[in-house]
Amino acid sequence: MPKFCYTARNIATGETVGGEQEAKDERMLASDLHASGFLVTSMKEMKAASVVQVRFLDRFVSVPLKEKMTFTRNLAVMVSSGLTVSRAVMNLSVQTKNKAFQKILLDVYDEVQAGKTLSEGLGKYPKVFNELFTSMVYVGEISGNLEEILEILALQLEKEHDLLSKVRGAMIYPSVIVVAMIGIGILMLTYILPRITGVFKDMNVTLPASTRFIMTVSDFMRGHAFLSAAIFFGSIIGVRLFASTEIGKRFFDWFFLRLPIVGNIIIKVNSARFARIYSSLLKSGVSVLDSLTIVKKTLSNSYYRDALDDAISEIQKGVDLSKVISRYPRIFPVLVPQIIQVGEETGKTEMVLRKLAEFYEEEVSQITKNMSSIIEPVLMLLIGGGVGFFAVAMLTPMYSVMENIK
Repeated sequence: MPKFCYTARNIATGETVGGEQEAKDERMLASDLHASGFLVTSMKEMKAASVVQVRFLDRFVSVPLKEKMTFTRNLAVMVSSGLTVSRAVMNLSVQTKNKAFQKILLDVYDEVQAGKTLSEGLGKYPKVFNELFTSMVYVGEISGNLEEILEILALQLEKEHDLLSKVRGAMIYPSVIVVAMIGIGILMLTYILPRITGVFKDMNVTLPASTRFIMTVSDFMRGHAFLSAAIFFGSIIGVRLFASTEIGKRFFDWFFLRLPIVGNIIIKVNSARFARIYSSLLKSGVSVLDSLTIVKKTLSNSYYRDALDDAISEIQKGVDLSKVISRYPRIFPVLVPQIIQVGEETGKTEMVLRKLAEFYEEEVSQITKNMSSIIEPVLMLLIGGGVGFFAVAMLTPMYSVMENIK
């Protein structure tokens, strides 16, 4: 007889429960539970032997941050309600609509059922549950405060999701404008410009360098359409491949840090993430050195990782973290080492870092709200410059044509 994993609501009290039960089919299970005073909200048949077969490549599947955030929050609620970890994971696997994530959770359920800890099961999927996540879960397991740790993790993920959503939302407008500019430029060069330049060629007008340059590009694009497309897309792929190398990554990290507006956002976002994650780890009971090691792996910018590498080395020699951070004023604002120093002196590092994270998160929020008003003038200047160059290149020969007519 098949076995089902289910979640159901008590008709009398409204309380949600979960469990496993054998039944002939889904209808029979729903009927049995209804007779016991429960209304089924979700159910899934459990396979015999291994619940799910996970391929090697599935371990490298990425899951949206929002999905992980929901999982962590619901797991915390279920564990605090008295459900076992394995049953909570199974219930959440039934509820998720993401098939890849469902397979992962079912495999984690198998691991826990086989006697492994939750952190060990999650650790099989580093692309989904990073070292920060698994380390905090491990600390919760050995300290007996898994519920509290999951709440901290859920808050951390929610803050990170909110931060990234604001930054991505702010970049939509300039991205659309840039794509539109490229599209219009291609249209002008391949369709409109040849009609105009044909007149210049017929009249043997002496053309300025700017006009000859535009005509050369236009003729090349029209005569070698496939080659032009290959060069365009090849350049994009080449840049991405270069960015994936160590040298390329450091170059782009350096480049974006020094861009106006963008560099300021990167600094504030990384400062907020550093403070939030470090605070969460300290609150969870992770040691200072282990916390910094984990934080280093969660920050993508190589210059921040170098700074934390230096901090880990110096702290082992007895140097305060605030002094090490103060050596990097280009990537850590002056406020960061000052606040850390206050925490070191008062013994409230975790609390002051949390306040610091909230401060920079609010700063990023304000910047992203005003992003369009900041970027719009810059884009208008770029568009105006492009239009002006094109206008001068086209109008100058036209004056020559008019002179010849006279």
